[in-house]
Amino acid sequence: MFTGIVSDIGRVTGIRPLAEGRRIRIETAYDPATIEIGASIACAGVCLTVVALPDQGSNARWFEVEAWEEALRLTTVADWREHSRLNLERALKLGDELGGHIVSGHVDGLAEIVARKDEGDAVRFTLEAPRALARFIAPKGSVALDGTSLTVNRVEGTHFDVLLIHHSLVVTTWGERQVGDHVNLEIDTMARYAARLAEAAHEDV
Repeated sequence: MFTGIVSDIGRVTGIRPLAEGRRIRIETAYDPATIEIGASIACAGVCLTVVALPDQGSNARWFEVEAWEEALRLTTVADWREHSRLNLERALKLGDELGGHIVSGHVDGLAEIVARKDEGDAVRFTLEAPRALARFIAPKGSVALDGTSLTVNRVEGTHFDVLLIHHSLVVTTWGERQVGDHVNLEIDTMARYAARLAEAAHEDV
């Protein structure tokens, strides 16, 4: 479980094909001594399991994860290349501050950036969500985009706006995002439950 508060920007330094997936090495500021094999790290919003770390005593700072068919099909993982920069977040621990919203790291689909507008030091992005997911997105609600917890400002059909302040643009990969880019979209779990309860109530009428 995660919060959507990015704590590092990692860089892909190696990709090795597997039979039905890929093994990916990611350079990070995290101290590998504090990471265990089997730990979960959200990489651009995708929950991936650490499968390799540098040898003990090494000065290297990286971890390796494996992505399989579903992640390659449903997320941006298939588009990652060497030098790709990724928002990273380590799994939430008991006692950690919940600064964003509850994020599972299970991406629901891709959203496309269709507009980018500077507003002073901030940037407003307009994105288009798949129609099946757009119904779960509401003004003032939360979404996770590339692992970043963001508040929805406006919704119109399948389009929605989010605003990123200067700090967020600097400490995440959002400062690099441009029109036409696709980002990983995770719907707020509470919104999904609320929609399901409403559907169930309607069915009972």
